[in-house]
Amino acid sequence: MNQITPPPRMEVIPSNAPFSEAQRSWLNGFFAGLLTESVTPLSAEQGAALMPGGAGDGDDGQAPWHDQTLPIAERMKLAEGRPLRRRMMAAMAQQDCGQCGYNCQDYSEAIASKAEGRLNLCVPGGKETARMLKSLYEELDRAPPTTSTPATAPAAPAVATPVVEPGRSRDNPVPAKFVSRRLLNKTGSEKETWHIEFDLSGSGLDYEVGDSFGIFAKNELGHVDQIIALLGASHTTQVRGRTLREVLTDEVSLAPAPDSLFELISFITGGAQREKARALAQGEDPDGDAATLDVMAVLQKFSGVRPHPEAFVEALEALQPRLYSISSSHNATPGKLSLTVDCVRYVIGKRKRLGLASTFLAERIQPGDEVRVYVQKAHGFALPQDSKVPIIMIGPGTGIAPFRAFLLDRRATGATGRNWLFFGHQRSSCDFFYSDELNAMKTSGLLTRLSLAWSRDGDKKFYVQDRMREVGRELWSWLAEGAHIYVCGDAKRMAKDVERALVDIVAQHGARSTDEAVSFVGELKKKGRYQQDVY
Repeated sequence: MNQITPPPRMEVIPSNAPFSEAQRSWLNGFFAGLLTESVTPLSAEQGAALMPGGAGDGDDGQAPWHDQTLPIAERMKLAEGRPLRRRMMAAMAQQDCGQCGYNCQDYSEAIASKAEGRLNLCVPGGKETARMLKSLYEELDRAPPTTSTPATAPAAPAVATPVVEPGRSRDNPVPAKFVSRRLLNKTGSEKETWHIEFDLSGSGLDYEVGDSFGIFAKNELGHVDQIIALLGASHTTQVRGRTLREVLTDEVSLAPAPDSLFELISFITGGAQREKARALAQGEDPDGDAATLDVMAVLQKFSGVRPHPEAFVEALEALQPRLYSISSSHNATPGKLSLTVDCVRYVIGKRKRLGLASTFLAERIQPGDEVRVYVQKAHGFALPQDSKVPIIMIGPGTGIAPFRAFLLDRRATGATGRNWLFFGHQRSSCDFFYSDELNAMKTSGLLTRLSLAWSRDGDKKFYVQDRMREVGRELWSWLAEGAHIYVCGDAKRMAKDVERALVDIVAQHGARSTDEAVSFVGELKKKGRYQQDVY
């Protein structure tokens, strides 16, 4: 069969224009049509919906709240007086992690234009972001309409939804085969960290170092069965055309409890329980335990209340994928992908809690099983285009994942730039991940410098930022020679401490005042020489 070759796509809007990719794609198509055939112009309202925040909305385009270390109250204060779409952006977690399928700005604009109706996709922001977005969305509904369109105006052309390639979005995952896992910690460690491997050969996926891997995990069956027992229901009760057990296993989230579940309980109970459920639904904390309430804990707290299984499921939120930094290089091992995963287990009261995806990968999935996955393209976290540029990588704990990938990729591609890795954990004897690999890279010359920090080996805790200060003169020398610096790990503590250490190093060894050092680091960020993958 002959394949018809489509005409070349006309690019009218440049790639650096201030539009999202979806907006630029639509505009290119629109103007291409305008140049080839007559079209119906958009009304003012339709144009505003397509490109919210265009000229005339009074916004200066600055986003001082776009800092993942700021609490939501401070972010919202910085966004006061801004257009609604910008306040929606301030409500996001500011990580640009892509877990929602967007970056923070595009997600907020999609909601503001009503192209996206899901308000709970910001996983890092959790319930506080979802609540704020719900409040702002109600404000959107109350907003007066813009200038009316005459009744005789012709309909605008339909805007086609961009087709997403399979495996490139949370909305279009593909199956990939789980291959193996191995424990990275040795005897004596207080942590449980796994090296996880997948086979992508049958999925059609590839990736670049710096990208993340999205996993759709399943809830633990024992946990599901306990919830069904608390409901007083049967495993085989039909909900959404499937059994209740199946739906609770892979369709809905069982932690944390959403406000809609408290609302449901308030509708089917009375008295003090109703008032308590209403308070929890409004974000209050009448008993001081709101932060610990997952779905099972709510059913235990309101033990006399048994919602109908169908209503119960409708009150829960969809099960969200989890993103992990990729710790392998497609250039080094085509068709293979690896992750470095901390297993999350903890106890609240007398009940053991399990991290959804981490324990799924650590114990519930078996070699040969297929998992729904996708590759999330990195936003501003990638190796320099010039392979001769030196890089400094700071990744304690599982933050080493993308830097293992960077090193493997630089070796596979023959990059000549120098490489410096800062790694830290609790104990050198049992928490030195990939020690054999890293030492071999050091011996071969691929890894120019390896700086280590162990927080529990001595009487005084010692972290990567302390090691940075200790070798500050050399680190400044690398920066002065054009090195790019990368940070991966915890956003609220480690990333802030590392940046503070960097400012101190620039001030001390670069002969700058503190304000000048802060500006210098800010310029590194603007130029793409300081990149972060934090969570």
